[in-house]
Amino acid sequence: MKKVLLATSIILALAAPAFAGGTHDSGHGNEMEIGKPGDNHHVTRTIEISMRETDDGEMLFEPRTLSFAKGETIKLVIVNNGELEHEFVMDTYEENIEHKALMEKFEMEHDDPNSVHLEPGASAEIVWTFSNEGRFQFACLIPGHYESGMHGALDIKAVNS
Repeated sequence: MKKVLLATSIILALAAPAFAGGTHDSGHGNEMEIGKPGDNHHVTRTIEISMRETDDGEMLFEPRTLSFAKGETIKLVIVNNGELEHEFVMDTYEENIEHKALMEKFEMEHDDPNSVHLEPGASAEIVWTFSNEGRFQFACLIPGHYESGMHGALDIKAVNS
């Protein structure tokens, strides 16, 4: 019995890297702490976000911070104006740091409704309803990009009555 358990453990350990590669689908479902995918019919405004590099090696998003009202549905138009591939991921600070560590360890891309991965010159849209108040983060989690400046605060504030 012990030999069977040991063999099973070894097989699972060896197979783990195969499961870690490819795309990242965290199984978030529809609702996350930051909100959920929105309906195009409820969009209150559209925000364009540019991703690019500077001549001195900085990588950045423009605008560098985002702020929305709790319950607001926004269309984010993300454009890669840089010469490198980039991604846009919105989540809690803790989740982004955890995903960043996984991306440094394994070759993977995000495949979640709160993110896009873009080649140079490409663009994509995310329609999102920000359903919870708090400070969140948007970031590029490709190894080295976060450290080069590709992250910013995303604040969701209470609606004034």
